[in-house]
Amino acid sequence: MERNFYWVRLGDVPQWLLETPIRDSGEAFDEPWMFADGRVLPDSGPIKAQISHPGKKRAFVFAGVEGTPIVSEALANVFRTLAPDDVQLFPVSIERESEQYFVVNAIKVVDAIDEARCREVHHYDEPSPDYPGEYNWIYGLRIDPSKTEGAHVFRLKKFKTAFIVSEEVKDTHERVGNLGVSFERVTEAPDLH
Repeated sequence: MERNFYWVRLGDVPQWLLETPIRDSGEAFDEPWMFADGRVLPDSGPIKAQISHPGKKRAFVFAGVEGTPIVSEALANVFRTLAPDDVQLFPVSIERESEQYFVVNAIKVVDAIDEARCREVHHYDEPSPDYPGEYNWIYGLRIDPSKTEGAHVFRLKKFKTAFIVSEEVKDTHERVGNLGVSFERVTEAPDLH
């Protein structure tokens, strides 16, 4: 039986907006996009995130223009249980919040994009020699679940913007609730005939 996967996106719900995490000292990271790059990171010490726009506090949000995933303790436990080998969790303090939050760093990158089944793909106009074949954007993203290497959480090779989770992770997150994200299915619906 094929597994289903979902692209986790910023949800269209009232929510607070958080800035890109920085060091507790107030110093920005040299690579602010590092939490969306799909690689194992060294422990950088205490980190924090400021609230850039007050609103309804959510259990899962994407912070800053880099789209850093930040989750509550309850959702961090979901990742610890279902995807312990797929993510790193870094404690992050959020201004004026006593509750503990975590940056979720997906450390697996898989080459699973099924370009022929995507609705529309856009490559960069001027390809970078460092990132050959990278996608600028994909509409109607589809992946081949047989190429996910058993991962429950991952980034996609050549389109690391997408934060992908398995159906098990999605369902458990939805049971916890209060999410600031939505889930877009990236695997084909099963044939009903």
